Amino acid sequence: MIRPILFYPDKRLREPGKEVEVFDAELHQLIEDMAETMYAAPGVGLAAPQLGISKRLFIVDVATDDEEPSDLRIFINPEIVAAEGETVFNEGCLSFPGIREDIERAERITVKAFDKDG
Repeated sequence: MIRPILFYPDKRLREPGKEVEVFDAELHQLIEDMAETMYAAPGVGLAAPQLGISKRLFIVDVATDDEEPSDLRIFINPEIVAAEGETVFNEGCLSFPGIREDIERAERITVKAFDKDG
């Protein structure tokens, strides 16, 4: 199911997400809905708070094939455990439609996270 995406300045976008503690069918459905919403937008990433859901969960698909998304990655309760280098990349955000900015980020990160099954 495609869900509505919150747009800035909705205050819910600034609230920290709560840790996911239960890995069940409801969580699996949320992840499916997030993917459907992200692809329909279209986007390459979406966080649960962008749908008004206060959970530490985001998904990304940076597949290079524009025809068919193929590399969906799920990050639940993510933690950055290592970062190196710096790079600037022109990015957009589904909660800021029509706006793109150069953003400085680490060139490479290591993330510790759960998948949909915990």
